[in-house]
Amino acid sequence: LQEDPPAGVSGAPTEDSILVWHAIIFGPQDTPFEDGTFKLVLEFTEDYPNKPPNVKFVSKMFHPNVYADGSICLDILQNRWSPTYDVAAILTSIQSLLDEPNPNSPANSLAAQLYQENRREYEKRVQQIVEQSWLSFSENDGPDEEKKSQESLVTTSDTTNSTMITGQQQFQAAVVDDDQNQQQPVNVVAGGSGTSAAR
Repeated sequence: LQEDPPAGVSGAPTEDSILVWHAIIFGPQDTPFEDGTFKLVLEFTEDYPNKPPNVKFVSKMFHPNVYADGSICLDILQNRWSPTYDVAAILTSIQSLLDEPNPNSPANSLAAQLYQENRREYEKRVQQIVEQSWLSFSENDGPDEEKKSQESLVTTSDTTNSTMITGQQQFQAAVVDDDQNQQQPVNVVAGGSGTSAAR
């Protein structure tokens, strides 16, 4: 992860809680989801990394493996979870799922049916949610909130004390800090520029 960070995904804990992360997945190129900007929320428990986080799309989604409430039907978030998965691995797996759905395990039966039987209509509906993702990204929040949200997902750097760590290490370190009542700001981005934290 540190040497070859994933492109097209980013995430950071909220200001209020290290257990709640906001993330963004950009639609993979050369797929119906291309140019989409999809928001997600990851909710961790104290049992992480032994138990997976609860991950949901906040942005509207039309996909065979995404429920109406945004919940995702993905094996690594359920019965195939491993404590070795960090935030970047979760987000890149979801990004891959966008282009490689499993219609045999549908969370959205209509999307699964169209994916298998009428790909043109499926892609038309996906294009609609891609366009909606632009609107929700620019209109859902006010200008100040949007700027604040964008800034929270941008890597901050402290040239005198910056370390590359995975999301899992970041989470565990922050929980320890929180337990010791030492509030330290931490931002993590898993994107084209790498996963880094600045303290």
